[in-house]
Amino acid sequence: LIPCCYLETESEINFGAVIANSKIISKEISIANHGSSSGTFKISYDGVVLLNIEPTRGVVKPKSVKMVKVGICTDVPRIIKEVIKVELEGHGCTEVWINAVVVEQVLKVLGLSSGNILERINFGPVYFESSKTEQISLYNESPECMDWVAVLEDNAIGGEMGSDLQRSTDAVIQDLSLKNRTRDVDVSTLILCIPDQGTLLPYEKSLVTLCFSPKKFKTNFGVNDSPPKQDYVLFLRFEAVGNKDGYLQALTDAAAAITMNPPHHVELALTGSGLPVTLTFNPGPIIKFMDCFLGEQTQVLCTLKNESEYLPVTFSFHKTAQFNISPEKGKLKKKSAKDVMFSFSPHQIGTFKVKQVVDIIGTGLEKNSLQVSKTKSFHQIYLSFIGVCRSKRKNILFKVNPGITPMISNATGQFVADGTGQCTDIAPVAILKSTQTQIHTHWINRNCKSDALIAFPNDRAASIRPSEWNKKYRTIFTKTERYNYIDPEFSYTKSERLSKEAHKEYYADFISSLRQHRLQKDAARQFDIYNNSVSIGLKPAEGLVSPKISITDFHKDKLQFKMLPLDENCLLTSRKLTAIDVLCLSQIWSAFNAMPSSTQEREDCSLTLTSKQLHQILIGPSTMDFGDVCVYSTTTRKLHIINNLLVHIWIQIEIENDELQQTGPLSQVVPPLTKTHIPIVFETNTLGMFKR
Repeated sequence: LIPCCYLETESEINFGAVIANSKIISKEISIANHGSSSGTFKISYDGVVLLNIEPTRGVVKPKSVKMVKVGICTDVPRIIKEVIKVELEGHGCTEVWINAVVVEQVLKVLGLSSGNILERINFGPVYFESSKTEQISLYNESPECMDWVAVLEDNAIGGEMGSDLQRSTDAVIQDLSLKNRTRDVDVSTLILCIPDQGTLLPYEKSLVTLCFSPKKFKTNFGVNDSPPKQDYVLFLRFEAVGNKDGYLQALTDAAAAITMNPPHHVELALTGSGLPVTLTFNPGPIIKFMDCFLGEQTQVLCTLKNESEYLPVTFSFHKTAQFNISPEKGKLKKKSAKDVMFSFSPHQIGTFKVKQVVDIIGTGLEKNSLQVSKTKSFHQIYLSFIGVCRSKRKNILFKVNPGITPMISNATGQFVADGTGQCTDIAPVAILKSTQTQIHTHWINRNCKSDALIAFPNDRAASIRPSEWNKKYRTIFTKTERYNYIDPEFSYTKSERLSKEAHKEYYADFISSLRQHRLQKDAARQFDIYNNSVSIGLKPAEGLVSPKISITDFHKDKLQFKMLPLDENCLLTSRKLTAIDVLCLSQIWSAFNAMPSSTQEREDCSLTLTSKQLHQILIGPSTMDFGDVCVYSTTTRKLHIINNLLVHIWIQIEIENDELQQTGPLSQVVPPLTKTHIPIVFETNTLGMFKR
């Protein structure tokens, strides 16, 4: 048999649907040799679309397979349907079809219920400091995953910030203070997007919640005046992470005006109005009640009216001592009124001036967790209640005492008052010093113990049982021990008293032993901490003096960053991003470390960045045009890197093409808020077009 080759290859390469992201995607076709000798092949292509084919010719050994890589560039959306010719030895010319559909990366905002494309969301009127939420669906209509981020355009043309759109144009233009009020307003606190970043799988939908929370501007209206109506027109942009090629291309072309033009994004208009709470009280806000006596009640009828033409209002009164309100809570429709009864029911004598708090209930966000919406008080109105409670005069009735007073009564004198009056007379000196004299002391009781208590004539209780069994009472003058009757049926015996004391002492000792056991365990724990080979037996802050630090020991920071960190709970805004970009362009850095060296750099570079943080790092442009280059000569272009974050980032570049092997450095640590570039060097030794 004569040795011969038998070559065959595939008839089609189908890339399917891919997105236009200026990347080179490749697939391989196989050329198999089923014969007994080697065979050659040659690939030719003369189409319009640039294809990278490697290798274009070669030899396939017997009983083996040769792989050929075919790459296409996804620079623009189009349909690729090209033919390459493969000449196989002993088989002739074979056609291989290259099919691909390059589509734009599309992100759509859909209605949650209808599923239609949304262009605007109208929140309508909302009270200041309260919130209103709407839900949308974010749809990735592309065949690849997409990392997205939400950016609020606070400097877009056509936006409105707090102006009253119902006023005339001349009136708004004349209101020069409006521009000053809105200049320092943080728009990211008005609109909340949950979530504001994420990843969408191919053809996946994700639920996004938008929250509108209007804030009052600092205006010149008085304390009792209501703030004016404030209308808002804002634009929320959902875009793919990293799509700022127009921005970086402007840097490459050294253009003076730098504008961002992200290709893959969708805008959503947000409209809404902020309204003040217009709840009036008649009478009010100072309400005076008629004077009344203790135990009586006075009432005032107050009319609550909701002056708002757009929204109802829900109110709730705080509970206040001495005052009652009926009803305590309720809801008023727009342009409606309701009667509330205020009652003054004093339990004390005096003048009462109380600040009554009225809560306005609505939907708001939690301070600690901005993603949690709950019903709470977002506004308070204060009323002043004034009431006086007077005391009734009590007539004292005198009764004739026949002179026979029981031993157990407290009555003294001839007349007894029914009421409890206060004695304002000063006691005579003789009465005050009578307990210290020995004039009337009986001779038997002159040597009695001084620890005995003295019983005054009118200190007898309503019964004759003793207060304490071990205490003795003697009279004030004769020092005779007072008789106390002890009922043996109800009183403790001596043995019972001793048993009770022993029981009490037992539990006291038990509690003391528990305390001693706890202190011993703490001492043993401290001993185990300091009893080791490293410790020298000294306790902290016990006679040790801190070393003196010189100012030369501190390392001077090369950069002083004054930018405040962006709140992770707030949206990215175009104004904030522009301010950071301007600062980064002024901080051009050239001396970089190839690897993280300091502790701060290693800590920063070990972090995992979110989609929102990756969106603030610019690397590009994505397409570099080296132009016409001579063979064996070099041409350089700049790859710009802008770090808009407040942390260090570590950039590592991998190069697979031989024409770009002179590029360096391939690793850099970029400081925060800094702009730099890496020179990309191109050199080739072959003729033809280069596109990778």
